[in-house]
Amino acid sequence: MNYKNILVALDFSPAAEPVGKHAKAMAEQYHANLTILHVFEYIPPITLADDPFTPPPADFDESVALDHAKAQLRRMAEKLGLEKFERHVVAGTAKHDVVHLAKVHRFDLIILGSHGRHGISRLLGSTAAYVLHNAPCDVLAVRIKNEK
Repeated sequence: MNYKNILVALDFSPAAEPVGKHAKAMAEQYHANLTILHVFEYIPPITLADDPFTPPPADFDESVALDHAKAQLRRMAEKLGLEKFERHVVAGTAKHDVVHLAKVHRFDLIILGSHGRHGISRLLGSTAAYVLHNAPCDVLAVRIKNEK
């Protein structure tokens, strides 16, 4: 396969570094365009008395949060040598937005990290599993080793 348009989904965890490095190597190997995506997912704090459908607190400003995420992604891209590649930050749900962007922009490869978790995370499903089963293209899940 000769990939020409690659999408890499990164969060800001320490695990994003090997995923970003892998994406850079793949883009260089295939002389492909690389797009870096970070999906900002706002999860309001929940207490036992909270209603899960409660809107964000009045002092939450999504545009400020997105600006902060864009700055973080720019710093991460610089650290990983990815600053020349296109970057997108969107607010939403990672698994849905990765698949949606891949369909809209006709990416031929998605690269993301996979933690291989068990228990409750496995029961609820993971972003990597959703993307793998719903993406319109190949998916490369970079195995992230859990630090102990």
